[in-house]
Parts: sequence; structure tokens; C-alpha cells
Amino acid sequence: MKNLILIAKIDIQETFASKWFLFYLLTFAGLIAIFFVTGVVDSRVAGFSGLTRMLLLFIQICIIILPIFILITTVRSINSDRETGALEYLLSFPVSLKEYYFGKALGRAFTVFLPIFIALILSLIIAIFKNVDIPWGVFFYYTLLLLVLSFTFLSFGFLISSLIKSSELGLGFSFLFWLFLLAFLDLALIGLMMQSSINENIIYSISLANPMQVFRIAAISLFDPNLAVIGPAAYFILDGFGKINFLIYSALYPTLLGIICMIFGYISFSKKDLV
Repeated sequence: MKNLILIAKIDIQETFASKWFLFYLLTFAGLIAIFFVTGVVDSRVAGFSGLTRMLLLFIQICIIILPIFILITTVRSINSDRETGALEYLLSFPVSLKEYYFGKALGRAFTVFLPIFIALILSLIIAIFKNVDIPWGVFFYYTLLLLVLSFTFLSFGFLISSLIKSSELGLGFSFLFWLFLLAFLDLALIGLMMQSSINENIIYSISLANPMQVFRIAAISLFDPNLAVIGPAAYFILDGFGKINFLIYSALYPTLLGIICMIFGYISFSKKDLV
């Protein structure tokens, strides 16, 4: 554990000194500042106002841009150490592969979620300053959802980094993977539904295997319990899961998926040539 924490501290220090982290931090803190300046907290749209409306906008944006931020920065985590010789140097000390791999994951998890946490705290401060009601249940669930989202795509990033040695190839694959989850999978399923006689419940099940789709629907369900905006798929979700069970599924399934990817990433990392 001592070596694992040491590797995590080294990774955190390197991240804090990098320019991408400053840009990452300013991006999400800037989103909250923009919402404040443009009067989002004071506006009312479709019955949503105050912090509720700010959180709805914030998480919808995070679901799109946070995964690609995490993938691009995480996929280089191991590969950059391998290319610069830092990996060979660190392993010359009494540090096991497991301590190195999970230490890097722990340090990167901290730096990935820290800007999100700061942005959420800033939104609370703004809500208190503006004297608006704070939906604590929604706030804590959204915090959990963003934490799970971060962990899931962090695990994807480490799995890709373990499978693909080249940083450039890893970055390209990460971008294509993000596009696939964001758009291509939905478009392919819509096309499949329109051109074939496959049962729509099978299509919906495949769609709910996409973690980005799960996060998106979970975010919507807190404000639209009937899920009217997603059309007929709402009946499949509400009848098959129920609102509470789907919210539990939205947090539990991506977490398990992230754990599986992290473990497979470690197995691949430990069995391949390290340099």
C-alpha cells in the first residue's frame, strides 16, 4: 500500500504541473461561471429553475465532453511513462506491477474528479449566494453519477493504454471509441430498427448497454419521471425497471463495467512486454 500511494502521489504531482489539467479545471469551473453570468439560475424553462436547472445543464454537458477529456488524458498515462523510460526506471525499484498500475489509476482518478467536485461546490456556493432552494437529493445523486462516469471512462482509458502501446494510436482509438458510444451506436440501432423486424426490446437492451446512454437517461429521469423526451423507449425502461431501480442500475452497471475493464487492463498490462 505504501508504494501504491507513492505512485499515486507522483502521478498527482505530475498532473498538477501539466497544462492540460489547468485547462481541464478551468473548463468545468468556467461552465458554472457562464451559467451564473448568463442568468441560468434565475431563469425558468419547462418548470425547471434555480440550482435544479443549472445541474441539469451541467450534467448534460458533462456526459458529452467529460468522457473524451478522461480518455485522451488517461490513455497516455502508461504509454507516456513507457516512451519516456519512466516506467522502466520506476520498476527498477521494489515496486510491483500491481502497485504501479493501480497507483497510477488512483492518482488519475483523483485528478479527474477533482475539477468536477470543485465545479459542483461552486454551484452550491452560487445557490446559497442567490438564496435559491437546493435539491439535495438531486445534487448528491448527480455527484454520484459524475463520479461513476469518471471511473468508468478512466477504466476504459487504462484498458486501451494497456492494449495499445503507441500513444498516437491510443489517442486515435479513444476518439473513435467515444464517437461510437456518443453517436454511431445510436444511429446504427435506429437504422437497424427501421430496416429490420428485430424486436424493439432487443434494440433497447443493446442501447442500455451503452454507458453514455445510461447516464443520459438517468440524468433526464430525475426531472422527467415519465421520460417523455425519449419516446417509446420510456415504456421499456419504466415497465422493465421502474424509476428507482433504473437509477440504481445507472450507478451500479457502469461501476461493474469499470471494475471489469480495470481488471482486464491490469491482466493485459502484466502479461505484455513492458518496454
